[in-house]
Amino acid sequence: MNRTDADIVSLPVRHLDGPFGSTHDRAHGAPTLKRRLVSLDVGCVVVGWLLSVVLPWIGDIDRRDSAVLLTMASAMVIQLLAISGLRLQKARVAARRSAELSGLGRSALAGAIWAGSIARIAEITYPDSRIIAGAVLSFGALAVFRGLFSSWLRTQRALGNYSRSLVLVGVNEEAASLRELLGVHPELGYRVVAVVGDREAYEAGGWGVPLAGDIDDALNAVAQYRADGVLIAASALAGSDLNRVSRELLRHEVHVHLSSGLTGIDLRRLRPLPLSHEPIFYLEQPVSVVWRLRAKRAMDLVLATTALIAASPILAVAALGVKLTDRGPVFFKQTRVGLNGEQFLVYKLRTMVPDAESRLGEVLETLGNGRDGVLFKLENDPRRTRIGRLLEASSIDELPQLLNVLNGTMSLVGPRPPLPREVEEFDDELMRRFLVKPGVTGLWQVEAREN
Repeated sequence: MNRTDADIVSLPVRHLDGPFGSTHDRAHGAPTLKRRLVSLDVGCVVVGWLLSVVLPWIGDIDRRDSAVLLTMASAMVIQLLAISGLRLQKARVAARRSAELSGLGRSALAGAIWAGSIARIAEITYPDSRIIAGAVLSFGALAVFRGLFSSWLRTQRALGNYSRSLVLVGVNEEAASLRELLGVHPELGYRVVAVVGDREAYEAGGWGVPLAGDIDDALNAVAQYRADGVLIAASALAGSDLNRVSRELLRHEVHVHLSSGLTGIDLRRLRPLPLSHEPIFYLEQPVSVVWRLRAKRAMDLVLATTALIAASPILAVAALGVKLTDRGPVFFKQTRVGLNGEQFLVYKLRTMVPDAESRLGEVLETLGNGRDGVLFKLENDPRRTRIGRLLEASSIDELPQLLNVLNGTMSLVGPRPPLPREVEEFDDELMRRFLVKPGVTGLWQVEAREN
């Protein structure tokens, strides 16, 4: 049903799109994050331009010339106005480091062009080298200290500070994934405080946050929970509902975050493209840049060779321990599936009894503590030897996989190489793993550790 202004609970709605932050710190009497960031910007710009005048080796300049000092001061103002005009104190802009650096570079260029133009028009003795130095030094200071500020803020948000509360609109699979994503990554600074959508779908899953009504109650939920904005799972709403809810929220100055419905897609591949004035995205094909692939391969070779040499004493002691345990083979070789679905042999130090493969079926029948899904991993596997438990706990058993890195079948970082029998059960999503080389370490290897 449609809402009228009379239906809306008259409670203030806070804004999250100030600089990196919410109003939590203002409520405690401390300076807001925006003021801190603005102060940081002012300090970096002033210090950068002052250094360009003070440093002796850049070029001749009369430091007592009021015209030079006024020109320099006006360049600082222009640069700071450009930073503000480019909205670099807003989270949605500064959250992307590339966009932030591009904006900082343009603002520094604006200050330099202004100073150079004034110097020429007014015939002021202000060397170009000093002007360029001012722009470069201020840009460098901004890039460094804004990076440090962002790192500090991510740490604070991971600890639960400066978080921005959101109402999640939608209760489908995409909405559940978004809620889980924000829960797993608190450093992003978002916290879901309520959800609106279909009650039956809500009750079918464990959401961990209260249901605040159906989608038409989104604005009421923002006011009720004092939320900073909403996050809409686009696939959870029909097109007409999505338009209506979004327009109503925007009309009341609520900040709206709208998902694309896509997962695992690099943001740089999405191109906004108007279609008869309607907003759509053109999705670029993934492009493998040759120099990046070569650089990654070179890094793999250098690091794998260095690691093998450094770890050779540890490998020798571990191999001796494996051999003395049961006189069986030291290395374990197994067929795995890698890049483009090609099979290869992976090398590890043996951590299980020699007949471990033949006993796998028996173990799977008797134990029910494996990882869910196709890519399972048994915990407390009875086939492990005593030294095998130690080697797996320390990941020393994985060191021979550096040989796979050297022969090009694996990379240092990448997805886990699956077994051929596992690949038979892969769906289309899992088949995408074969677009890259498998890795010695990666997300699965870290998450699947028993400790």
